[in-house]
Amino acid sequence: MDHDAPHSLHQQPVPGEERFLCLALVNTRYALSHGQVDLLEDPGAAHLWLVRHELLPDRTKLTGRHIARLRALREALRELFAARAAGTAPPAAALDTVNAALAAAPPTPRLDWSGREPRRADEPDAANPVGAALGALAEDGAELLTGADAGRLAPCGAQGCTRWFLRSHAARRWCTTKCGNRVRAARHYASRKSPADPPPGRPAP
Repeated sequence: MDHDAPHSLHQQPVPGEERFLCLALVNTRYALSHGQVDLLEDPGAAHLWLVRHELLPDRTKLTGRHIARLRALREALRELFAARAAGTAPPAAALDTVNAALAAAPPTPRLDWSGREPRRADEPDAANPVGAALGALAEDGAELLTGADAGRLAPCGAQGCTRWFLRSHAARRWCTTKCGNRVRAARHYASRKSPADPPPGRPAP
């Protein structure tokens, strides 16, 4: 398989994606100047995303049904993030989608003692790799939504940006400096525009 990533895959990551793959999943749908981008638009693109994030063996093939489940999980997590940020209850269907992914292929807990100390190492369901990938993403989302970082979860405040990120401080509103610079440039441009022409019949001030 050719692992040369499309240009859109190199979109600047946002704070939090390095820790939470569920955040990276939600941000696979975003806007660029030329239109909407979907990194899960077809089986090949979705397979590349899952493999690159070490969620799926390269040899595993995806079907249209798998893609539909992955996209549904993405949208469900987006709705749960919005509900968490707003302090409201999420749609029941979104919660059901995440819980279904959690139950589809639960990992097998095991004790690993390969180093100096024992640790828990859950083994994914090798017989259902796609289900295991979806389960891992759903579990990651549950951990984010219920953990100490949940209060830092926020949508980007830039118009047209649909990405979510973890705030580094309470005043931060943009997912990246690129979005922040775009908003500031738009404000600067608006402040320099000439006042609107007066309505017909009314003299200019």
